[in-house]
Amino acid sequence: MTALATGLGGIASGEGVSAVLGEDEKRRARAQAVGLFRYQLICPALDQGLSTKARGRLVRQIASGEHTDPFGTPVRYSRDTLDRWIRRYRAGGFVELVPSPRTCVPRTDTAVLEMAAALKRENPARTAAQVGRILRTATGWAPPSESTLLRLFHRLELIGPAAGDAPVVFGRFEAANPNDRWTGDALHGPRIGGRKTYLFAFLDDHSRLVCGYRFGFAEDAVRLGAALQPALAARGSRPASMSITGRPSSMPGCCGRARNSACAWSIPPAPPPGQRQDRTVLPHRA
Repeated sequence: MTALATGLGGIASGEGVSAVLGEDEKRRARAQAVGLFRYQLICPALDQGLSTKARGRLVRQIASGEHTDPFGTPVRYSRDTLDRWIRRYRAGGFVELVPSPRTCVPRTDTAVLEMAAALKRENPARTAAQVGRILRTATGWAPPSESTLLRLFHRLELIGPAAGDAPVVFGRFEAANPNDRWTGDALHGPRIGGRKTYLFAFLDDHSRLVCGYRFGFAEDAVRLGAALQPALAARGSRPASMSITGRPSSMPGCCGRARNSACAWSIPPAPPPGQRQDRTVLPHRA
């Protein structure tokens, strides 16, 4: 692999250096924006003509409001923070309001990160796990973690929207026709007279029509059937299939599995005319 051979020989490509320099410039620009934002907040309180009481009143007014930082996030600051910024500005000027850059030494060698970036650029389809396995095989020592590699790729814009990756869209399942499938579930309702209530409802998966519903004081199969029976009577026909999601531990007589284990009950479709009706309810782990 060309990228790996270059990296093992002491990779220090101009592209990698320029990416690091570009990241440093972005950090400096963000720090300058934060410093300017802090100055704009405390600027009214820097007036030398203000008395101590008037300045305190003004600082409390600033602290009680909500502000939008340079990155669009609504923030609030305490009076102690504003007072600290005022003292810093008086002591050293605007430079003291700019956040200082991090001085911690990177735990991962820069050459290793450059090799990982080169491997990703060589084949954009490589995942962070694949890059880590290649580094382990080639160097013999433990590579950076997948999360470290993902942060590196995001920072260098090798993955994500900046790299042209389209977001994954998952299709929504929906029955093709009305009455093909009903879905049922139980929802925790408000307390009435100090007792918990539950809402049982059945919806048509195609039209989203509420076929039947019922409130109850217990989450069990009796209340579930009480919601289903009028739905079947009102529709005049049984759906082709039916799925019910619930907690079997609170619906005795149906599944009897361990508490807090969710399952789905599939009710078989109605049999053809002349055949015996199958009343079996088949539990399945959801």
